[in-house]
Amino acid sequence: MDSDVLKGKWKQLSGKVKERWGKLTDDDMDVAEGHSEYLAGKLQERYGWTKEKAQEEVKNFSSKL
Repeated sequence: MDSDVLKGKWKQLSGKVKERWGKLTDDDMDVAEGHSEYLAGKLQERYGWTKEKAQEEVKNFSSKL
């Protein structure tokens, strides 16, 4: 799923995102609004992952939708 589709379906997907990555806050979700780069950055910050790991997590998540 590309970034545009992710943005378009963000309201529907935000629950699944929080379920998968529980350390994300509601504020994180509101600001992210489907922006995969921001989401990866927040994952990196909250979980202490490398940039590559966070981007891979977002990519894997979006490919399963």
